[in-house]
Amino acid sequence: MALPRTALMILALTGLTACSGQGLRDLRGSGNGPDEFMILPSKPLVEPPSYSLLPDPTPGGTNLVDQNPMADAVAAFGGRPEAIEPRGVAAADAALVASASRHGVQENIREVTAQEDEQFRKRRGRLTSIQLFPVDRYAQVYRPQQIDPWQEERRFRRAGVPTVTNPPQAR
Repeated sequence: MALPRTALMILALTGLTACSGQGLRDLRGSGNGPDEFMILPSKPLVEPPSYSLLPDPTPGGTNLVDQNPMADAVAAFGGRPEAIEPRGVAAADAALVASASRHGVQENIREVTAQEDEQFRKRRGRLTSIQLFPVDRYAQVYRPQQIDPWQEERRFRRAGVPTVTNPPQAR
């Protein structure tokens, strides 16, 4: 009688583990439908105090009712949205951005890094198309590049770099 009960429990556990997906870490698209995050609601229309003060329309330019998340966030935290430059950099951070971009800025850096990342994952994951169980492909491919914070802390302390104290390591 114990054998069928054990087999039933193993079958139930196998079924439960098969249902636990890593959906949040799986970066592949789930279908060919529209991307719901690309739809942005516009702000409500308001009548300006004077129509003569409106800017000239520019083809391909922004609309007054378009969302501006950076300025909205600055205003929500009590800042001055007008202090933000058109590129989205606050005036106080202009020196930092200028220093970081002193050797030039590649305009399509996001597309380039996305393409390089895809090529890297393809090279690292040649044999990962065979799977018996759901696997987090992103973590699997980038596992060799993970940093162990405890090991890094020990390395810095041996080098004489002052470090903050840490909570005990979970075991």
